[in-house]
Amino acid sequence: MKIFSQRLKELRKIERLSQQKLALILNVTPNCISNWEMGRREPDFDTLVAIAKFFDVTCGYLIGAEEY
Repeated sequence: MKIFSQRLKELRKIERLSQQKLALILNVTPNCISNWEMGRREPDFDTLVAIAKFFDVTCGYLIGAEEY
């Protein structure tokens, strides 16, 4: 899910959020955000949906199945 890691980081930077702040918003640890952005791990489905809702994008966009 390399596209996910790139898009998450891009969206976070557009919103000018630190990894720590996004972690608080999503109720995960900053380490989770870091691992997602580095492509080491992937969020579960419910968290993916929460990320999409927060950034007002589709899950398909986040995983690279569609363009913005």
